[in-house]
Amino acid sequence: MVDNVIKKSSAFSLSIANFKKWLLAIQHLIAMFGATVLVPIVTGLNPSVALFSAGVGTLIFHFCTKKKVPVFLGSSFAFIPVILTVKELYNGDLAYAQGGIFVAGLIYVLISLLINKIGIDRIQRVLAPQVIGPMIVVIGLNLLPVALNMASQNYIIAIITLGLALLINIFGKGFLKQMSILIGVVVGYLISYKMGIVNVGIVKEASIFAIPAFTLPKFDIGAIAIIAPVVLAVFMEHLGDITTNGQVVGKNFIKDPGLNRTLLGDGLATAFAALVGGPANTTYGENTGVLAITKNYDPSILRLTAIFAIILAFISKIGSVLTSIPQAVMGGISIMLFSMIALIGVKTVKNSKVKLNFSNTLVMVTILVLGLFSTKISEITGIVIGIPISETVQITGLSFAALVGIVLNLILTKLNNN
Repeated sequence: MVDNVIKKSSAFSLSIANFKKWLLAIQHLIAMFGATVLVPIVTGLNPSVALFSAGVGTLIFHFCTKKKVPVFLGSSFAFIPVILTVKELYNGDLAYAQGGIFVAGLIYVLISLLINKIGIDRIQRVLAPQVIGPMIVVIGLNLLPVALNMASQNYIIAIITLGLALLINIFGKGFLKQMSILIGVVVGYLISYKMGIVNVGIVKEASIFAIPAFTLPKFDIGAIAIIAPVVLAVFMEHLGDITTNGQVVGKNFIKDPGLNRTLLGDGLATAFAALVGGPANTTYGENTGVLAITKNYDPSILRLTAIFAIILAFISKIGSVLTSIPQAVMGGISIMLFSMIALIGVKTVKNSKVKLNFSNTLVMVTILVLGLFSTKISEITGIVIGIPISETVQITGLSFAALVGIVLNLILTKLNNN
């Protein structure tokens, strides 16, 4: 009898643990959903295919990284301009864009093999805290305008959503604190529904089940030449995201499982997405923000999120409910997520005890100025601040700032040592 009681108690505890895990996965699903479906909406690709490829791509990434890195892969914004360019040049046939994305994924794989041969230690020498910290700050602050723009759709709803999530995160304890984002979104959604600003029509009209519109890629050297060079620009984005994720978790993922493995996972995920008709994949800062808030770094939760995304691709009704979440609600939550990322960058510099001497300060200021203001300066002056890769692709913004910061830090370090 005692054994039966123990078994029932263990089963109950296990079911509670699984329920908590499901809720955390749903929270990650909500965090990534908006951006993941926005890219296909803007470019003309299929949102359901994007969800499917993001889910499968995340599982591929976890397999390549020994299931150690708590990352979710979603649609990459960096490829939007070149996809639209190919779409226009090839009379709206996005299959040619898929071909370019597939090659871009293979280039990622080749870079991962090269890094594996060079060695991680050499890579880490150039990734000093005075370089990485400002990069993380730039990632967070560059995302904030997107959140603020969404919040501007209805500031009252955004403030309520953000305020509730913050209060729970500050004063809540245990699992309640980990659920701050989900609770904020649910309450924001319900208030929005009462105010009549939820588009219930798309939920009613959506079918229950639907097979995503998968498509095969077409290959043309012109389309490949337009899209593939973007890899050189987003490499630094990948590096920053993986570093940020490691800083949040408290582990060095650049070293273990290794930058070569994270790049391999990203590349294979992007190549797979191209084969079925999805956009290029990238590691998502939104989900890193969730990790920072919940303090739950279990990678299996992200894999469960990936499975949910795959299922969601086939269930139009649930997908339409998530699509109907007002932008103001997502804007309020995103302000919290992106601010957390920027704070992680500040903590990186502080925790690494970076000396605020002339060299380190110059490196950090350079990265912050170029990463945050180079686009605005280019708009005002008409001079593009960046490195041209092709006629349509430039290394600008964070990628350019990171490259300049790394080179400047290496030069100043060498001068100081001589």
